[in-house]
Amino acid sequence: MDEPRGCKSNPIAESGVGMKLWTHGIPVDLNERSLGRVVFRPVSASERKDCIRVVPTEVSVNEDFRGYVAVLFGGKVDGLPRIGSPFLHSLGQLDFLAENHVILLSPENGFVRVLYRPESHSNAIFVTERCNSDCLMCSQPPKAINDEGLIEEHIRLIDLIQSAPEMLGITGGEPTLLKDRLIRLLQHIREKFPDTFIRMLSNGRMFAYEDMVQELAAIEHLNLITAIPLYSDNAPEHDYIVQAKGAFDQTLQGLYNMAKYGLGVEIRIVLHRLTLPRLIHLAEFIYRNLPFVRHVALMGLENMGYVKKNWELLWIDPIDYRRELENVIRFFHYRCLNVSIYNLPLCVLPENLWSFARQSISDFKNIYLDECQACRVRSHCTGLFQSSETRHSRGIHALQSVTNK
Repeated sequence: MDEPRGCKSNPIAESGVGMKLWTHGIPVDLNERSLGRVVFRPVSASERKDCIRVVPTEVSVNEDFRGYVAVLFGGKVDGLPRIGSPFLHSLGQLDFLAENHVILLSPENGFVRVLYRPESHSNAIFVTERCNSDCLMCSQPPKAINDEGLIEEHIRLIDLIQSAPEMLGITGGEPTLLKDRLIRLLQHIREKFPDTFIRMLSNGRMFAYEDMVQELAAIEHLNLITAIPLYSDNAPEHDYIVQAKGAFDQTLQGLYNMAKYGLGVEIRIVLHRLTLPRLIHLAEFIYRNLPFVRHVALMGLENMGYVKKNWELLWIDPIDYRRELENVIRFFHYRCLNVSIYNLPLCVLPENLWSFARQSISDFKNIYLDECQACRVRSHCTGLFQSSETRHSRGIHALQSVTNK
């Protein structure tokens, strides 16, 4: 059997429960958004300016808490005097935190959120909520907010990471709307972690402006690939899906500009009722017009954001498009164009496509259903998005037989 390639299994996902990455408590003396690196034991005074001390259970009245970014107490704190650092209490269970996690604290609501986990391969910097498209299947609908000051948080996050990550994502919203601030962030990552592979998600439209591509290309030895969606071989259909007139032409110009300056590009195609009818035509278009593309990803839907309200417009069961998927995979593969399948479990794919399937779902979104527990290929399978727990393909089942054709 041709076993699919993938990462180690995720024990939290296998439990069928999504990963918790946030909590909230009662803030005291916390006057601004603050980032810090988690420590569970006292550290030296010189280290404390970067650290958030976590006290999951009982408070030691003898400990000196001065100088930390903040202190987190799992339990309720009554009558504790000022401790020389901001603190939050009544946070409940803090077992989702680990040493050297980088976390963000928000003063207005006592919100605690994990931004970076050194043990994960799914770390990404969410750089903006703004976007210049409004895709019908967007899992993170854009918000028109002022995010100019957040670049300092992103830079701070990079500085707080102790060991170089193998891979780091840049996502949004649309990261390129940050313009020179994005260039600054990428430059900073390159300087601190020169060997870290960066995958940036972008709609590619801003790359139609050649000066921006030039600035990006000027970052020497930047280990970057940009994943850009293309949803049709023609402008009207692509523009309708992304809800932005002129987007197709801008994206193509952006792709050609990136090729001109030698920047790595991946094309992403989300599979749904609007992209499937011309999928093979889109494959031919990519092959003939975008020969510089390094990789094509064919992606299952994530049932989040706009997908929930556009479900009837978009949803088609992967069981029902296996032939189209097989044809387009064969088209790319026979022409030596690197192609992968993302976000689709193995049981809904013909076995001859398993070697193209990747364990692509971020670990904090990833689950397996009860019926997956007995499956012989579960450890190689991407599983499902947590958002698809109750709404998913009718073909989900445990594989016990020798083949699945």
